[in-house]
Amino acid sequence: MSEQNQKGWVIIFGAGVPDGLGGALARRFAKEGHPIFVTGRTEDKIKQIAAEVEALGGTAAYKTADVTNEADVKAAFDAVESKGSLATVLYNAGNNAMIPFLELSPAQFEDFWRVCTYGAFLVGQETLRRLLPKGQGSLFFTGASGSLRGKAQFGHFASAKAGLRNLAQSMAREFGPQGIHIGHIIVDGVISGDRIKSRLPQYLEALGDEGSLAPDAIADAFWALQIQQRTAWSHEIDVRPFKETW
Repeated sequence: MSEQNQKGWVIIFGAGVPDGLGGALARRFAKEGHPIFVTGRTEDKIKQIAAEVEALGGTAAYKTADVTNEADVKAAFDAVESKGSLATVLYNAGNNAMIPFLELSPAQFEDFWRVCTYGAFLVGQETLRRLLPKGQGSLFFTGASGSLRGKAQFGHFASAKAGLRNLAQSMAREFGPQGIHIGHIIVDGVISGDRIKSRLPQYLEALGDEGSLAPDAIADAFWALQIQQRTAWSHEIDVRPFKETW
């Protein structure tokens, strides 16, 4: 990308908590000089991330947004463009839970699809409307091992993530030749963020030293994709702990 689109704004959808991947992405891109716009459904969480970026000397703003709500998505983009030029969009929205297939309700199945896939469609479409006139920019999606395979009791998650993967690939084939770098980063393993630390600390401990993915390390992989030369773009990369069986 041309000097990372002159250090334009980066929007993070589904930012989550400061100790998770969304917070790490905000810090990593801010470290490189990008102003950061943080979105999520919970104001307290995204406000913390924005404050953390500013405490580190960066520029940040935030706005609550539901990625499954078209008006919310458009409002987030409008808010960013009222501040400056858009450079990059990071789609990190997602949820996961083990649910036996016969206990899975239609509402649960739809909710996973709406957040993982439908939200990605809304954000992707709005991103391209804003970036195509510039002829440059990037749009990266957070994937998972479920993007590639369906584990027992994770059919809802795997089908939604597989849909996201194919959507991202289709967009990359259509809009890569028009200058938009679209990437899909498969996170294969457990992220050692606040969610897993608070909910399943014993599981995290059982994985042992370096058995889970550090959010900052994943963010480094996103940044590596961001700075690739246009003559050698990657669309999909996967990251996992060195000891992960795959």
